[in-house]
Amino acid sequence: MTIEFITAQVSLELMKSLVTYFTQTNNTKMIADAIFETLSVQGEAIIDTVRRVDFESLNKYDLLFVGGPCHDSDLAPPVKGFLEKLPDSPKFKLAGFFTHSTYMRDSDGRNGALYDKWAGLCHVTFENTCKNKNIELLGYFNCMGKASPPIEGFIRQEIITDDDEWNEYLPALRKHPDSNDIENAKKFALEITEKL
Repeated sequence: MTIEFITAQVSLELMKSLVTYFTQTNNTKMIADAIFETLSVQGEAIIDTVRRVDFESLNKYDLLFVGGPCHDSDLAPPVKGFLEKLPDSPKFKLAGFFTHSTYMRDSDGRNGALYDKWAGLCHVTFENTCKNKNIELLGYFNCMGKASPPIEGFIRQEIITDDDEWNEYLPALRKHPDSNDIENAKKFALEITEKL
């Protein structure tokens, strides 16, 4: 029992992780920072934006977290471009995260349908990338994030046009990511490390 515990401790200390992300409104950076904070206690961890990652050095990591905002139902173009450049059959395993301005997918009703329409392709992109590149996908995390003023305007004009629903939705949207989202991102990171 003691030997197993020591072995587990050594494995965690040797684990090397990279958290990489793209952000425009700071929502995704907040989640990336929470994940990084958790990983830095578990082993060696680095955090940087997708535009600054050296692809030649990716195979020195055991775990790669990739995150970004949702744009047009899918991951933002810089994140999709990053995923496309990942090597085939790498040493590292991957976990994804993203922020979005729609409801959480916690029901099969209207909220679930809106989530599927406006954020549902993010999961698919992570899954398809990993399948096509033979990368083990350990999971993904998502949460709401406050929208930029132009996106708020789009949501108001095109998606949530009912005044009562808008008056309930907007204050909830503007407070995210909140402390619960940050804590859930930390738990997610810990759960992912436990899968290694």
